[in-house]
Amino acid sequence: MTVQRYIMVFAGLFVMLSLAFGVEGSPLFVSKWALAFTAFVGANLFQSGFTNFCPLGIILKKLGVPEA
Repeated sequence: MTVQRYIMVFAGLFVMLSLAFGVEGSPLFVSKWALAFTAFVGANLFQSGFTNFCPLGIILKKLGVPEA
């Protein structure tokens, strides 16, 4: 897998988990504040689209994950 695919997998996983922890009807509900993490992931993806800067991408590249 490439850096881009790992980023998509991690973002999707974190959004699903934070929704499960933040929606009151969920059996995994913790707090509505968990939805703030969903907003953080979305904002990070949004800014990454414009700036091409992603902290996870930098970490994955340093770990030796191929870019393409």
